[in-house]
Amino acid sequence: MNDLFSVDGKIAVVTGGGRGIGAMITTAFVKGGAKVYAVSRNPEPSEKLARELSGEKGECIPLQADLSSLAEIKKLAATLAEKESKIDILVNNAGAAAQTPMDDFSEEDWDVVMDVNSKSVFFTTQALLPLLRAGTSDDFNSRVINIASVNGVRPPEQPVYSYSASKAACLMVTRHMAKHLANEQILVNAITPGPFPTDMMAPAIKARGDAIAANNPLGRLGGPDDIAGAAIFLASRASAWTTGAVIPVDGGSAQVR
Repeated sequence: MNDLFSVDGKIAVVTGGGRGIGAMITTAFVKGGAKVYAVSRNPEPSEKLARELSGEKGECIPLQADLSSLAEIKKLAATLAEKESKIDILVNNAGAAAQTPMDDFSEEDWDVVMDVNSKSVFFTTQALLPLLRAGTSDDFNSRVINIASVNGVRPPEQPVYSYSASKAACLMVTRHMAKHLANEQILVNAITPGPFPTDMMAPAIKARGDAIAANNPLGRLGGPDDIAGAAIFLASRASAWTTGAVIPVDGGSAQVR
């Protein structure tokens, strides 16, 4: 069973890997023995996390890239190709959000969020395909794990129009890539997190965290083990016959209410 859910010795790339859900996944993989490249637009969070994880079984290596830019995505791919001959796991987690009333919602609020949350998911995967192809063998299928959101499944109360649209697009891109990469034995799946205590959620949690937790069917916010369990399943041999799936990690908020 330990081998079935193992990421020991795997090489992973986690975008947005220095903060929030990305940091939770990076931490779980490193503690499980993986070498993880934690990619952040701002290098400081990934560098700080790498220092914190320096004594763990695996290794955290910080990298800087602004994935809203196709040029930066290509630069990241080139850097990784210089360092590694393959990648076993890609987690597309980098995210952005804009919350503005509909009457005031700007084109910039729309474009930046769509670029990071949807466009970068496709083009980062595209750029790293040679390394992902090299990671697939008779013993292991390389993995792409896209972090979407419960807001891509049902509309939230907050005016986060581009965020919800981008996460819904992320889910369809996941299914589309899964269909076309299955013949190359590359597995593509998604996770739809509910509310977690992250920097992105911090203002909402500060203002009404108790109400958000109470409104969840399981009566709480998500924690590191919740997202780690789903990510390790999708990254390990345990999910070897799973592709194109969307796994909710939301306490039932999109399914029960």
